[in-house]
Amino acid sequence: MTGVELRQLRYFVAVAEELNFGRAAERLLIAGPSLSQQIKALERDLGVRLFDRDRRSVSLTPAGAALLPPTRDLLERADELKRRAGRLSGSESVRLGYVNWIPPDLTMRTAPVARLHIDAWVAPSHTQAARVADGSLDLAVCWAPAEDLERLGLRARLLGADRLYAVAKGTDAGAVAAGDIDVLIDDDLTSWASWNAYAERLTREVGARAVRIADGAITGPAFFDHVRRCTRPVLNSPKGQTDPLPSDLVRREVVGPKVYWTWSLVWRENEVRPGVLGVVDALSEGVGDLGVHAPDAWLPGNDPHALPGRPALGA
Repeated sequence: MTGVELRQLRYFVAVAEELNFGRAAERLLIAGPSLSQQIKALERDLGVRLFDRDRRSVSLTPAGAALLPPTRDLLERADELKRRAGRLSGSESVRLGYVNWIPPDLTMRTAPVARLHIDAWVAPSHTQAARVADGSLDLAVCWAPAEDLERLGLRARLLGADRLYAVAKGTDAGAVAAGDIDVLIDDDLTSWASWNAYAERLTREVGARAVRIADGAITGPAFFDHVRRCTRPVLNSPKGQTDPLPSDLVRREVVGPKVYWTWSLVWRENEVRPGVLGVVDALSEGVGDLGVHAPDAWLPGNDPHALPGRPALGA
């Protein structure tokens, strides 16, 4: 079998699937006589006849039928070996965009598999997902509901999760039920479309109260002004997770259920570049569920990382 080549095995599989040398040759982009010669050479090297053929038909011999499944498996393993080797080369350039969070060890994880370029344009989740779909980015870290992934032709893996908390007036820093908080929803769809969709689902599913605003105060100093005006604790957004609290406000844990926001790593579902797929694997390896699948955790029902069939907690 020293003369057997992977190329010949691919020819064998193509003819076995088409059962027609002409169609197989067109599929393989080679001349028909050349394909026939390569199959004869493979049969000679293997010592068995793979096909019964005459002027009208082609069929697998019993030996050909028996060898087809392990040949497919061998070719699949060879392709995976090639993909892994490409990922280890680290020479491919990959563009990644984000909203406001990326893993702290991102560069260390991806250095062996690709040259990662972090895009300087920090944009909302829906914008970054659309940029991946249109090819402006190879990857993005964003929040993306399942229907957007399907519409845009994207895939997603869980990369991070923020447990959201409430901010309130006074000194009571005790836990507050999710149904007893206010959630800000902004009229600016350009900047806050993803947050608004998430927030509206939260209010429906856990009984929180929606508060409509028009000043972009989902985060920052203006957010704290809204907290002071509201009579109930106000949910803090993922963009405000690290903002220092003014001395007159307190942070309160949200329970019953615990409210989570996920960060997905998204890429095109038809992506084949080894560097891009290598970065996906490098960043998502060992992430786990980050607590979002706990019995008392809440994710919107359209979150791609929500457990299917779980009823909305608190509804």
